[in-house]
Amino acid sequence: EFMQASWDIEQVQAKGIQHLASFVKDRSAFPYLLTCTEVISLAMKTHIDSLDLQVEGCILLLEIFNQALEQGMMMALDENVASCLLHTVRKYSENEEFLSMFCTLLMMVSASEVAAENLRKVGIIPDLLSILRRFLHNDKICCSCCAVLWSLAVSENNADQAVLESAVPVTSAVLQNHLQNGVVAESACSALWALALQGCLSDSDYEPTAALLLDALRMNPERAVLVKNGCLALASLVRLSETAALAILLDSKGSGIELIRHEYYLHLDEPGVAEALCLLMNEMVQYDEVMLDMRSQKIEKLLSEIKLQFPFS
Repeated sequence: EFMQASWDIEQVQAKGIQHLASFVKDRSAFPYLLTCTEVISLAMKTHIDSLDLQVEGCILLLEIFNQALEQGMMMALDENVASCLLHTVRKYSENEEFLSMFCTLLMMVSASEVAAENLRKVGIIPDLLSILRRFLHNDKICCSCCAVLWSLAVSENNADQAVLESAVPVTSAVLQNHLQNGVVAESACSALWALALQGCLSDSDYEPTAALLLDALRMNPERAVLVKNGCLALASLVRLSETAALAILLDSKGSGIELIRHEYYLHLDEPGVAEALCLLMNEMVQYDEVMLDMRSQKIEKLLSEIKLQFPFS
């Protein structure tokens, strides 16, 4: 109430945020802090020119969302709060240090389907792409923005098709630049999977994207989630085009079938990985020429082993 009574006085908002922050470590105060997210974000929007206030507000929101996620709660932020967050993104779109923290906040927010939908509605995707292009070298920003993209692209509402299509080259560039960083590559693979699911790739994208995803699998073979999402992305590409299937078979860096076999044995106890690999192979055998090649590489033996390993799946 104290903050709401004096929106226009920056010092009141700063003191209010600092006082709220003092309750963060008090577990019993958490349910009350949950009700303050709109007040905090509105204070940030009202005093958008104060970087100090943005930083303190962002840190407090991060603490609140972090606790919510730890307790298995999803924060369903309304469109008003999403609009405030977009306002901050636009104002500080060139401040790399602040964006590293703020994009982490957006990633946490977008974990909620409702909040992701509201971020999409206020039109945050072009801003995310702009940030990615500008800070392609920053692994933290790339990881967070790709995670947000994934959350927004998997939404059933496909109104942003043209905008999402423009996300393909940017996301591919993130993956290309961070192939050896497993955390970022995992996030970028997930985003590419969501974009492929939504049919955002063009004919000319299939072959290079398939090759890039194979590179990600080769560079990070031990990361089960990356392998799973990378294979699901490849399966989505193969479903759309035989070109992608042939790219997997004829990849210049080695047989995609051998890679599939290697990944399966590496993750024998991961049913999610096996399922993704089976889905990819199922899409590949829809093409006669591809199936003949897979047979010659004794893929049936591998499939029999998977069936024995997971008889009840």
